[in-house]
Amino acid sequence: MDSLYSEAMQAFMDRWVSPVPTLLSELEAFTRQHHPEAHMISGAQQGQFLTMISQMIRPRHILEIGTFTGYSALCLSSGLTDEGLLYTIEQRESDADIAQRFFDRSSRGHQIRLLRGDATNWLPTLSESWDLVFIDADKTAYVEYFNKVLPQVRTNGFILADNLFFHGQVLAQPLKGKNAKAIWAFAEAVRDSEEVEQVPIPLRDGLMLIRKK
Repeated sequence: MDSLYSEAMQAFMDRWVSPVPTLLSELEAFTRQHHPEAHMISGAQQGQFLTMISQMIRPRHILEIGTFTGYSALCLSSGLTDEGLLYTIEQRESDADIAQRFFDRSSRGHQIRLLRGDATNWLPTLSESWDLVFIDADKTAYVEYFNKVLPQVRTNGFILADNLFFHGQVLAQPLKGKNAKAIWAFAEAVRDSEEVEQVPIPLRDGLMLIRKK
């Protein structure tokens, strides 16, 4: 389980979360059936949280770093303004192919731009002012992603970063493993930045919600 929740807590939350749209259900089922790392998919609880955050903000420009098979991008796209665009970056071609197939079936698909390749190469080419950023990619690059996107996040814009707990490994002392150490370094970088305020959210594998002042 990609969570620190007990099975009882997980079942309770699953019971009360809003129903998942058909396209998302199909995407999750396809991913779980065909992908060896299906545990990485956002799923109903986190997906609904992303949906509601996006719908509250009503962003014109969203950036997602780490598409996987497209579940979170579809959730985030639901809050876009009519003229809005979501840019999502995925390095793995096979995952990008799956995501694009499902984007093509979405009513918001024409507002999603899937960029294939390394995010560190793509980020300097994007000049938009971001209303909302979702980081869910290489954990060892989180600090770099944060530093690169923050200048382009508008005042009162938001960054969400996934896997803040990294399967509970960040709670162990001393820290072991490059990913746990990288997430800890990212959390410290966010805490030490005078440009933002933040709150950890204990949902699924942990999210950091960051607002640019």
